[in-house]
Amino acid sequence: MTTESNSDELIRCGWAEGSQLYRDYHDQEWGRALHGDDALFERVCLEAFQSGLAWITILRKRPAFRAAFGGFAIEQVAEFGAADVERLMADTGIVRNRAKIEAAVHNARVARDLGESLDTLLWSFAPAPRKRPRQLSDVPAVTAESTALAKELKRRGFKFVGPTTAYALMQATGMVDDHLADCWVNVSTH
Repeated sequence: MTTESNSDELIRCGWAEGSQLYRDYHDQEWGRALHGDDALFERVCLEAFQSGLAWITILRKRPAFRAAFGGFAIEQVAEFGAADVERLMADTGIVRNRAKIEAAVHNARVARDLGESLDTLLWSFAPAPRKRPRQLSDVPAVTAESTALAKELKRRGFKFVGPTTAYALMQATGMVDDHLADCWVNVSTH
């Protein structure tokens, strides 16, 4: 898949043309530098929930996820207990996977107790800027940096953070710019 244009005449990465929700996410969020512990925690959680699913599923459910997880405020989610897990398992607005829900709560506790900013930790693995890929097939699923990030997150106790998930997180939060070379979006990483 390459870049495509639609009725607004903007050239986008081909994956963004499937729906208006994808276009909006691509145009306004994906690949733009994101900072802040709670904002990054949300993305860590959503990337984990996406594992094995289409990203559009997560985008559609994101408002319900935000409501169910208290806006992904680390301090709040870290205090969730067994009753909250059961509440989340009954919430049809989110992905009801017990292992992923429990991982989100666990990861909030780990993030709360890191002893440093989650933002600082995650961004410390951002690679140097590189040329934008020419086509989708040039975009890796895993890099040395995402492998190192996943290894460090696991070492610190995070769950559901493999190298592929870590790379998707890096793409989504602007640690890398994988917009295709002829895509109209111009982002500045870091």
